[in-house]
Amino acid sequence: MENSDDLVLLDSPGSPFGMRARLALAAKGLKFRTVLEDLTQSKSSLLLKVNPVHKKIPVLVHNGKPICESLIIVEYIDEAWKDGCHPLLPSDPYQRANAKFWAHFIDKEVSPASDKLWEIEGEQQAAKTEFIEGIKMLEGELKSKPYFGGESLGFLDIAFLPCYYWFHTFENFGKFSIEAECPKLVAWGKRCMEEEFVNTSLLHPHKIYDLAVEYKNKMGI
Repeated sequence: MENSDDLVLLDSPGSPFGMRARLALAAKGLKFRTVLEDLTQSKSSLLLKVNPVHKKIPVLVHNGKPICESLIIVEYIDEAWKDGCHPLLPSDPYQRANAKFWAHFIDKEVSPASDKLWEIEGEQQAAKTEFIEGIKMLEGELKSKPYFGGESLGFLDIAFLPCYYWFHTFENFGKFSIEAECPKLVAWGKRCMEEEFVNTSLLHPHKIYDLAVEYKNKMGI
């Protein structure tokens, strides 16, 4: 859709949280400008200005007003652009609450374990167990639906898709197969990748792995 609003996204190419914002904007067909942050360098003055509390990406600046935190950004986009756009969150109050519950589960349980898989040497085995337990619970929530959102890709799909794009990186550093553990979840990810707006919004998983290696080298970890 055409939008006359000024939208600027402070982002970093490999950031799974930035990916959520990109996906939500693309799902709504919104045009936006990107300001890239180098996560290996000092915070930019713009980032410190628009997110003085957490000083982290992503930040969506809409007509000069900053919105921070990836899940809040996705929900904001869904609320702000309703007309003529497919909704990301369910209209049913229970389904809406359930989608938010699992999105927060990803941030609180899955993401911390996944970080340990590639960032922290010596913790891969424990992190692997924790990570697999978490994504198996998510796989159970998928049930027999093509998407977490039902028949179409929605809020929870967008919340977890960036993690799926990091699967290749996790497998390389953790030396294990996610498909062997969660085949239904991997099939879901492949299905999502067939969506044009997904494919054009995110880097290829192999490129994400290259960025992860580059980041570790720069940071000396």
